Amino acid sequence: MGANASQLEKEIGSEQFPANEHYFGLVNFGNTCYCNSVLQALYFCRPFREKVLQFKQHQKSQKKETLLTCLADLFYSIATQKKKVGTIAPKKFITRLRKENAEKQGNKAKNSAVDSKSKQEATWVHEIFQGTLTNETRCLNCETVSSKDEDFLDLSVDVEQNTSITHCLRGFSNTETLCAEHKYYCEVCCSKQEAQKRMRVKKLPQILALHLKRFKYMEQYNRYIKVSYRVVFPLELRLFNTSDDACNPERMYDLVAVVVHCGSGPNRGHYISIVKSHGFWLLFDDDIVDKIDASQIEEFYGIPSDMQKNSESGYILFYQSRE
Repeated sequence: MGANASQLEKEIGSEQFPANEHYFGLVNFGNTCYCNSVLQALYFCRPFREKVLQFKQHQKSQKKETLLTCLADLFYSIATQKKKVGTIAPKKFITRLRKENAEKQGNKAKNSAVDSKSKQEATWVHEIFQGTLTNETRCLNCETVSSKDEDFLDLSVDVEQNTSITHCLRGFSNTETLCAEHKYYCEVCCSKQEAQKRMRVKKLPQILALHLKRFKYMEQYNRYIKVSYRVVFPLELRLFNTSDDACNPERMYDLVAVVVHCGSGPNRGHYISIVKSHGFWLLFDDDIVDKIDASQIEEFYGIPSDMQKNSESGYILFYQSRE
């Protein structure tokens, strides 16, 4: 599979090569393929890249180093390369990420009490990725519907064998009946009643990030296993699990990037990403970049049976809305 940089330039052709675009693989620093794949996916989410580069432009040189400043430096160095293709080492970003992760683990216990009180202020990350879910509960005695909104930056959906993303999202919004010991306390009836609840999308985000729950904890094995089910993700998507008061329910989405897990289990395996750029598809496997045909995308749906242990399956999908 490993085409080198000049090979990629030949494949795309100098006539077809998009102006101001750069395709750079990222060096792996040992177990950083997941991070590299997510970075590539985000770089090709155009609204996100533009905001990061704008941030870099307005950034004061003496600003203290954060994960965002390291990301901005990385995106800027890709976007301003002299060559169109090549590799780059995201060393500073990875070092910062590891440092912050270590600090986070240390602070987790200390801050758990504080966290619930502090409301995060909205940033441009929220502008791009944030949507709103509405949790609707209908009392089956008095028919009163109460709804509670909650924001999300990505949706985690359960997967089943031989399904599609649309089917998974419908499942996400299936009606659930609350009965027996799970009855719902209805404010109108002033008592516990049987009720139906469902979760629907009220505000559709600009970029919809979908996380497929491919790692499941199995009691009998006392560990997580990988679910390699075949789940079709279309190149264009419309959400059918929207609420009646959704402001833009007709929004169409185009697939722009997919982070793919390759391998048989959560602790064994490798991550790659496929991205859409200027009408064609590219595969990023750490420092290797290849042009692929759109028809090859179905190789990343997963496998129809669990007989084959080693599978390449879509894990995180990024859909961008058509404006």
